[in-house]
Amino acid sequence: MSGRQDQPHPAHGGHRHLRGHDHNHKSDNTRDHDEHRPGPVGAIRHLVRSHRHDPAAAIDTAAATREGMRALAVGLGVLGLTAALQAVVVAVSGSVALLADTIHNVSDALTAVPLALAFWLGRRAPNRHYTYGYGRAEDLAGVFVVAMIALSAAVAAWEAIGRLVDPQEMARPGWVAVAGTIGFAGNELVAGYRIRAGRRIGSAALVADGHHARTDGLGSLAVVAASVGAVAGWPLADPVVGLVISVAILNVLRHAARDVYLRLMDRVDPALVESVEHELGDAPGVEAVDRVRVRWIGHELHADAEVALDPGLGLAGAHDILEGARHRLLHRIPRLGDILLHANPAGHADAHDRTAHHRLPAAGGGG
Repeated sequence: MSGRQDQPHPAHGGHRHLRGHDHNHKSDNTRDHDEHRPGPVGAIRHLVRSHRHDPAAAIDTAAATREGMRALAVGLGVLGLTAALQAVVVAVSGSVALLADTIHNVSDALTAVPLALAFWLGRRAPNRHYTYGYGRAEDLAGVFVVAMIALSAAVAAWEAIGRLVDPQEMARPGWVAVAGTIGFAGNELVAGYRIRAGRRIGSAALVADGHHARTDGLGSLAVVAASVGAVAGWPLADPVVGLVISVAILNVLRHAARDVYLRLMDRVDPALVESVEHELGDAPGVEAVDRVRVRWIGHELHADAEVALDPGLGLAGAHDILEGARHRLLHRIPRLGDILLHANPAGHADAHDRTAHHRLPAAGGGG
């Protein structure tokens, strides 16, 4: 027994919860993940810390999509300006290393394009071919971003090894240091913004893209170190620091790949499941909560649950209780796009005996 999100029931006066509904769903269980510090200190903390929390912000789907698109657009603008400033210094200094870093920053900034396309696709309504909609396009874009981070690590290592074999003298290292600093600052600004926005709206792909910007910033930092080494008369500073940066990028890759992998595997924070169970258990007419399953599709939550109701209820009465419980969850569970509810008769342990051998084992406490 369930209600479709896009089909109003006559008994409720046509009241609808559309995809991307305009209600401001809030929950006391929502945690603000914006306390992460921006800037170089924040960058170092992000490189060495593991972040194993599930984002859930009290904003609706349409607002989340707009915020995600805004984060991509602002990031693309900042990175475009950063690359333009670096290109000016390239023209003045003639630095090959800085030219490579500038081209690298421009090409990697364009990873925002497939992610923006995924956000756009995610807004399309479900149809007979894609009955759950297009939200998974966002997770696939996250896989692409992770691949680009891996490529960045490989390219950085390759260039560093090449310069170890054939050291090159750097022209106007002071200007190169300025441009590298600009590159690091621009990328770190974008990285912090995208990671915070991604966690706020529940987008693993946007968080991964933020980590990608961070890898570009580390590449620019290597250019700064190379220029300092050139001033100090140590030409091998560039490749040595480049190898160190490659290792740091691998650590960033580990975090980004983990986040995207867990999203594709439908992992959620157990506290989120407990929140759904709690809200269902407190819904009027619900005697017990038998099972709850929750998954992310893009930056939207989908759930299904089985609840025990009074076996003496008629069809209309049971439907009214389920619709009330569903309405309660849509208001109280942040980022919840839809929930399918099934009614079991309370006190009947054998209610599913005929299909018990088809059912998956009950959820446990594994990670």
